[in-house]
Amino acid sequence: MKNHLSSKRVAVYIDGSNFYHKLKATELQMENLTNFDFRGLAEWLAVGREIISCRYYVGVVRAEENNEKGQRLRKEQQKLFAHLSSSAQNFVIKRGYMMNNCGVYHEKGVDVKLTVDLLVGAYDNLYDTAILISSDTDLIPAIKKVKHLGRAIEYIGFSFKPSIALTACASSTRLLTKDDLIPFTAKSLL
Repeated sequence: MKNHLSSKRVAVYIDGSNFYHKLKATELQMENLTNFDFRGLAEWLAVGREIISCRYYVGVVRAEENNEKGQRLRKEQQKLFAHLSSSAQNFVIKRGYMMNNCGVYHEKGVDVKLTVDLLVGAYDNLYDTAILISSDTDLIPAIKKVKHLGRAIEYIGFSFKPSIALTACASSTRLLTKDDLIPFTAKSLL
């Protein structure tokens, strides 16, 4: 039986590529994401509950020496990693890799790492609630198992393009708006 204090432990899981692309979408047009206050967002979403872990999952950009765009993206990602791992943000970065398939890059290993961490956390009683910022429906089997193990899972999506499947599967849903996110940006866009 859980005491009332243990019911307040949350772990935050951010699908980095998914989050990045949603913030850059036409509906939000957020800029300066290398200084985004991820810790502030996690605390806001936790609503006073104890955060036991914050994790950010992303494929690592590897750029060829003469590829200017790739080099720029790699430098920006390295700045983001330094920011996330700073004491102010205190995120664990879980790295996958990028695979080139005929000039189109795809993340590999990221969903698997996120899934494993969700399941290990549930099996090992590390959290009571997982806060999941991702709209990736590939995570649905893991979400169902987390719930089966008696843990709650909060799907955090975006109001302009929510995942109906994740909304139906999660214990609860919160859909973010631009107004929700502006306080966590380095510069207000209004």
